Formats: sequence, C-alpha cells, structure tokens
Amino acid sequence: MVDLVQAHPSGGYILDELHVGMAAEKTVHVTEERIRLFAEASDDFNPVHLDEAFAAKTAYRGRIAHGLLSAAFGSAVVGTILPGAGSIYISQTLSFHFPVRIGDDVRIQITVIELDHEGARAQLKCEGFVEDKLIMDGVAVVRVPRRRKLSAR
Repeated sequence: MVDLVQAHPSGGYILDELHVGMAAEKTVHVTEERIRLFAEASDDFNPVHLDEAFAAKTAYRGRIAHGLLSAAFGSAVVGTILPGAGSIYISQTLSFHFPVRIGDDVRIQITVIELDHEGARAQLKCEGFVEDKLIMDGVAVVRVPRRRKLSAR
C-alpha cells in the first residue's frame, strides 16, 4: 500500500520517520525553456532535443526532452519532499520507456521500498508518468539523516 505524504514541515524526513510504502509525487510541465536550460547546464546539445528539423527525421518524428531532464524531476522529489532536505544520492538505476515532449506534464512518484537503519540508507522506487503511461523507472539509494540539525538561531 502506498502512503502519499507531503514535505515534512522541517524540510526533510529523518530515517526514523520513514517507512516502507511512503510515497511522494510532483508534476512538472516540460517547456522549451526547461529543455534549453537543461542543455546548457548539462552541455548536451544533441539536436534531437533542440532542432525540430533534425528531430523530425528521427524515429521520434520530432523533438524530445533529455531523458535525464525527466530523471532530474525525480531528484527534485528526493531532495525536497521524500526524504527531503539533507538526503544524499548514493546511486540510481534508470530505464526509459517512452519519450517526453514539450508540453507534457511529467508526474514523478518516489516510493520507499527498503530501509537500512544501520547504513542510514533508503531504497526508493522512482517512476515517471505522462498521463498514465510509464515513461521511466528505476531505483535510487539515498543516505538519509538520522537526526535534524539544531537551528543556529
């Protein structure tokens, strides 16, 4: 069973607050600007992402977003909602099933599937959907804080 949660009031869940089945979602609208900015940030100027004339001649019949742009939306959920602030990526597997295009809304769902209390790690199922179609999935391992830092105030 999935237990959909919102961001913790402190900004992040600590290890003892997590349980298998906890999940969080975020939907991100893919725009021309996001693709352009991602190309600049990643230095990936593949014309299948940026040049409609080129992309129209490919198997995709038009421009598609970078696969890792959609994966970065998952990173946003991990870093800001579940587990949230203080969590650190250790590893990530990914499989891409369908392309994402300008104008698509990508819904990312992150679900806790395993906890390692000794290692302070959580294993997370990462899925991306456009409408109800699974466009990507994988598993992330993240380090999760054991306790909150006291405010410096």
